[in-house]
Amino acid sequence: MLRIRFNPVDLCFLSFNVARGGSQASYKHAPAYIALSRPIISQGSEWKEKAEKLEIELQQCYKAQSRLSEQLVVEVAESRTLKAFLQEKETAMAELEELTQTRDEYSQLKTDFEEKVRALELVLSEYKELKAQLEQLTIRATNTEAENKRLVDLWMLQKMQDAERLNEANALYEDMIERLKASGLEKLTREQVDGIVRRSEEGVEFFAESTYNWGGGGKDRSIKIWNSSTGSLSHSFFGCLGSVLDLAITHDNRSIIAGSSSNNLFVWDVNLGRVHHTLSGHTDKVCAVDVSKVSSRHVVSSAYGRTIKVWDLQKGYCTNTIIFHSNCNALCFSTDGLTICSGHVDGNLRLWDIQTGKLLSEVSAHSLAITSLSLSRNGNVVLTSGRDNSHNLFDIRSLEVFGTFRATGNKVASNWSRSFISPDDNNIAAGSADGSIYIWSISKADIVSTLKEHTAPILCCTWSAIGKPLASADKNGVVCTWT
Repeated sequence: MLRIRFNPVDLCFLSFNVARGGSQASYKHAPAYIALSRPIISQGSEWKEKAEKLEIELQQCYKAQSRLSEQLVVEVAESRTLKAFLQEKETAMAELEELTQTRDEYSQLKTDFEEKVRALELVLSEYKELKAQLEQLTIRATNTEAENKRLVDLWMLQKMQDAERLNEANALYEDMIERLKASGLEKLTREQVDGIVRRSEEGVEFFAESTYNWGGGGKDRSIKIWNSSTGSLSHSFFGCLGSVLDLAITHDNRSIIAGSSSNNLFVWDVNLGRVHHTLSGHTDKVCAVDVSKVSSRHVVSSAYGRTIKVWDLQKGYCTNTIIFHSNCNALCFSTDGLTICSGHVDGNLRLWDIQTGKLLSEVSAHSLAITSLSLSRNGNVVLTSGRDNSHNLFDIRSLEVFGTFRATGNKVASNWSRSFISPDDNNIAAGSADGSIYIWSISKADIVSTLKEHTAPILCCTWSAIGKPLASADKNGVVCTWT
């Protein structure tokens, strides 16, 4: 089917041509054109009406679109508002959850706090009970201390009475000796052999020296003082209840302190010749004793109970006790009186603080037991002797060894054999089990002399404080002075 579309304008033009007559051909076909144009024109008006309606509808659509756009804007604004509100609600919910969690934590903390309060109340009740018990114990301790003081006073009174009885016995003994001297029953001999001054006293084992006198003590429980210049016996002291194992003389030459096998220390007044202190506290024999070089007040001693004790001679009792696992054979004060040097059976040299009793330092000095300690005059060097038959010099500040001295034939006789540094710090003297005395030069590190006079093992040797003479004592009780 053929469809022909005409523009309404063309149709009008066609109608116009027909109306005017047009050409002949057109005129001929005019009826056909008119017949055809009538429905097209009517359709054009209809289309125009439809176009107008559509235009109206389009305008209405535009208006609707405008309204919808406005509504969309409103909806978007409302959605944004709702979104913000939702975010606020979510934030509020999160805060509410945190608050709920905090409330739970608070409840737990409250429960814990209540438990702590109950525990504190229990502790307070226990504290009150313990405080009451402490008060009772304090009262008992006070009563016990008072009783102990009373007993100590009684004990000291008894000791003083014992000392007085001993002094009376000493006076009687001295009177008897004077009578024996007067009757010629006591014989004193003095021999001068090749510059050797020798005095024999039975049982002499250890002796100490002061500026002008020698002091010796031994198994006969007596102390004897010799004049170092003349070699004569000047004093004899009695009252020791056991063998004398070590001696020390205070630097003011007023007192002699003896360590005894009776577990005590005895202090004699040189001028009075009487015991004026008996220091008790050790549980075994006292094998070493020394006096402070700063003050004549402080004394240090060691015993085979693995203890070192510091004593105050003015107060008459122990001020500090050091307990250690190895027995101490020898000890000495430092020159400042603040440090104690000790030589032990385990071969170690140890330094102690006199106030606190704390171990300051230690060093392995010998492979066997240390038998002797001797401090130099300047206080910077300490000489150690040991059962390994060696003699070592240590710098007391660093505990570093800077000299070792040995000799063929030099054998240490016992755990208490004492060696000594000369007052000028130039020589070392050490006795031997064969009765010889070996003298080493410190600077040359070699033997400069060997002294032979004793026939028994040497137990001790020392120089006078002024440098001469040198004194030695052997196991048979013979004391020799060497010039």
